[in-house]
Amino acid sequence: MEQLTAGYRRFRETRWPQERAEFEALAREGQKPHTLVIACSDSRADPALIFDTAPGELFVVRNVANLAPPYQPDGGLHGVSAALEFGVKVLGVGRIVVMGHAFCGGVNAMHAGAPDSCREFVGPWISQGLDAVADAERHASSEAERQQAAEEAVVRLSLRNLRTFPWIAEREAAGVLELSGLHFGIADGVLRVMDAGGEFQPLG
Repeated sequence: MEQLTAGYRRFRETRWPQERAEFEALAREGQKPHTLVIACSDSRADPALIFDTAPGELFVVRNVANLAPPYQPDGGLHGVSAALEFGVKVLGVGRIVVMGHAFCGGVNAMHAGAPDSCREFVGPWISQGLDAVADAERHASSEAERQQAAEEAVVRLSLRNLRTFPWIAEREAAGVLELSGLHFGIADGVLRVMDAGGEFQPLG
């Protein structure tokens, strides 16, 4: 708690005075984020930091392995799907970004299995990526290639799943919503963008 308290005090002393007017406007007018980001919960891959954004710009959904599940309106507890529905239908975001990252433990668990202590929730959650990861790993010639191929495959899977949501597919077809795939390199800080062919290229 001491670290969090110290961080809050730094925020109040430095950032709050600089951004107070912006926060007040957001409180008065509400949020209007331009992009919804599906990212991993990994503490090393923070979208707000990577994209250097101000408060109110991003609507961020973070979970293990940056997964977007398929459309399944069955009355269950679907946190990611609920965030997608709110971001698209209420906030009217113009872009959805799925951002994977290097050294992703969730993706690695799709290869090696979830830890024994994480069988209740992590195991079932990551199971949705098992087939995509297995297919991607078949042609890898090294451990580094295997890991990156698996991480990229999960981004592609999430994008495919997003398009199973009818109100996402309809908006994308109408040209009012754009979907993008990204991969962030933790060690080198390089952001790679998925092209039309599904390959990832460094952002220039």
